[in-house]
Amino acid sequence: MNRKGLVYYNDNLCGRISESDEGYEFEYFNEWLENPLAQAVSITLPLTSEKYISKTLFSFFDGLIPEGWLLDVALKNWKLNPRDRMGLLLSTCKDCIGAVSVREE
Repeated sequence: MNRKGLVYYNDNLCGRISESDEGYEFEYFNEWLENPLAQAVSITLPLTSEKYISKTLFSFFDGLIPEGWLLDVALKNWKLNPRDRMGLLLSTCKDCIGAVSVREE
């Protein structure tokens, strides 16, 4: 399974998160890195041209996924697997509170 999401910072396209059988990758786009107003999506994912690689979903992105009753509503309405963190991220984080959002590519 290989899924990808486009990452936006204040509605500006800034990077891509992807999932494969090996784990997760996050990268900032060069256009974002060249923007003098660019900011990192998280203090744990500072601006760099290097890809971030992890066996588990990056804690910042995992933290965007709703919890509690809101997660229950999403699981029920969209028939999502609560253990599929990437699926939850792509389904529920298109319009997050805060600066960062993720939309399926």
